[in-house]
Amino acid sequence: MSLKIEELKDLIKKAFPDAEISIQDLAGDENHYSATIKSKIFTGKTKVEQHKLVYKALGGKMGNELHALALNTIEK
Repeated sequence: MSLKIEELKDLIKKAFPDAEISIQDLAGDENHYSATIKSKIFTGKTKVEQHKLVYKALGGKMGNELHALALNTIEK
């Protein structure tokens, strides 16, 4: 199974409506991505907390439809 970039963006945007999102398909297989997400919700949170918020937004897709996601989270 795989997850298209637009589906991934939609999931993140639902959780972080103010987010600026940039996603790259690293292997061309819709299964290995790199994402940069800039949102106010990350303010005051550690990188681990920020990444946990993103994984929660993916609703169980990580490890299933999505194999790998390199994250760069930025406070807005």
